[in-house]
Amino acid sequence: MKHLNPPRAIPGTTIFDGEQARKGYALNKMCFSFNSEQCRKEFQADEEAYMRKFGLNPQQSDAIRHRNVLELIAAGGNAYYLAKFAGIFGLDMQDIGAQQTGMSKEEFKAKLVEAGK
Repeated sequence: MKHLNPPRAIPGTTIFDGEQARKGYALNKMCFSFNSEQCRKEFQADEEAYMRKFGLNPQQSDAIRHRNVLELIAAGGNAYYLAKFAGIFGLDMQDIGAQQTGMSKEEFKAKLVEAGK
């Protein structure tokens, strides 16, 4: 398929485009299910069975096991759906931002405070 506007390359960034959406469909569908408290409990009771239920591939399953946002994005995860997954474990946006920048949460928070001065 020919792109009318070829995708831009942004160093260090995974662009969420149609290809990534197709790649991450099962992962994002699973994360969307976490809108339901029953689904969150089912996942927490048996993560491996829950991942199999949604047909996650090995890259996606490993990223879930590692609780690593950058791996999840590389595996086709969409940030909006991944936030639902992160919430199960009490992770907030500062935790996610720290992972994405390779900083500790404390370093990331300090950077935010400094930027706000």
